[in-house]
Amino acid sequence: MRNPISFPAVILAPIRRFLKREEKQLEQRKQSLEKEDPFTDPGRSISNAAPDASAAEQFGHARIEAMRREIDRRLIEVRKALTRIKIGKYGVCQDCGQMIDTERLMAKPEATLCIKCERKKEK
Repeated sequence: MRNPISFPAVILAPIRRFLKREEKQLEQRKQSLEKEDPFTDPGRSISNAAPDASAAEQFGHARIEAMRREIDRRLIEVRKALTRIKIGKYGVCQDCGQMIDTERLMAKPEATLCIKCERKKEK
């Protein structure tokens, strides 16, 4: 049986630290968005709101919801990468099993597919 390919721990340690920092920053940003959401304002009153204020609240809420969804998507990617580091599969393409190019991992540390498989997926 062939040995599975993997990155040495000395290389993974800084990547793990980077991803942990990224996870923490995303969580903090998500919390700050919660405070910015006009729908979570305790002083908000629907019955007394002017129509233009309501529209501004709707727009503000929609914008924050979109940003929150993007943060959630990024958090999932970062947590998957951390899990892959933990189980020894970081840097290995989920589809073909080949090593993901280090330049790709430098640009997108949470990548789970090599560029070839990513292109196939996008088609």
